[in-house]
Amino acid sequence: MNKAGEIISISPKCAIPNGEIVIDCADFQIDEAGDRAVYFDDIAGRILAASSRRLIVSVPEGLTSTDVSVRLESGGDRSAPVSMTVGTKLVDEMHIVANPAVDPKDDALIVTRSGSRGQQLPVTLFRLDSDGFISDMAADVLNPTSVAFDAKGDMFVTNRADGEVCRVVRDEEIVTFSTGLGTATGLAFDQAGTMYVGDRAGTIYRVSDFGNPEVFATLESSVAAYHMAFGIDGRLYVTAPGLSSFDAVYAVDSSGFETKYFRGLGRPQGLAFDEHGDLYVAACLGGRRGIVKITEAGESAEVFVAGNNVVGLCFTRKGEMLVATNLAVYRLPVGIRGTLLKAEK
Repeated sequence: MNKAGEIISISPKCAIPNGEIVIDCADFQIDEAGDRAVYFDDIAGRILAASSRRLIVSVPEGLTSTDVSVRLESGGDRSAPVSMTVGTKLVDEMHIVANPAVDPKDDALIVTRSGSRGQQLPVTLFRLDSDGFISDMAADVLNPTSVAFDAKGDMFVTNRADGEVCRVVRDEEIVTFSTGLGTATGLAFDQAGTMYVGDRAGTIYRVSDFGNPEVFATLESSVAAYHMAFGIDGRLYVTAPGLSSFDAVYAVDSSGFETKYFRGLGRPQGLAFDEHGDLYVAACLGGRRGIVKITEAGESAEVFVAGNNVVGLCFTRKGEMLVATNLAVYRLPVGIRGTLLKAEK
């Protein structure tokens, strides 16, 4: 008998290093000598729990490919391999507290180093070009939190320390666009190009073209930050992470009326939609952490990417998902496009 048994399934099929996956298997032999392992290509993952039918394994670091072959070993026997997708690190040593963002003009990735509230860091915004070159942006925003681009391709950033939104000009100049926004964290544009800003104390502001804010909706306060994204149905979707393991994703219609779109997430943070209307949220679901996929009707949810300390995500035009932890960003080629704005030419 093959002591390694057979891999039946891997859940989820996507992960970033140190994410925890579940391997359902058949006839995996647990020997007392401990001569057993799970290999990702040629690197062993750490087994957190094991039985003959199920293993929980931490995905190792150091993998050089996103298309990874997983196999079991026990008593010198090997199982047939099964493939999965593991993210490759693009940038680290950041301090990210919300979604990264893709510049619609050139597909560069904008990443923040936010710092604690009121902490002035020497560089707070970074541009990662499509060729992998990362550069400091001269623009200096205190505590940058959310980054978003309008329909013209102009870049805006929330400054949570001063309660304002700034426009970034040519990566160098900062122009204050709107003030008086509380602890400004969430930032999103609707299909008409109107700006919305989330104050983590619970107020969502609608901001005019001249930067004048008005109260649009009032939700629960957050212990961390508001995160916002517009769905293809035109509603504003919001997470306000708290201390519960049963937090909600809110959907706010054009009149400011909110409903709970989905409830049951632990500390939900950054969120993004794919082109089909499915929602992806950085959160914990049923004790499993990473990126949670919620179907368009909000009827079901599953962990789509396994990962720890995940705070946000975004999609590229190439069908890649970029997953941000509080320190790093990973690339996963998942073949899914998001609802990206197109910059005017």
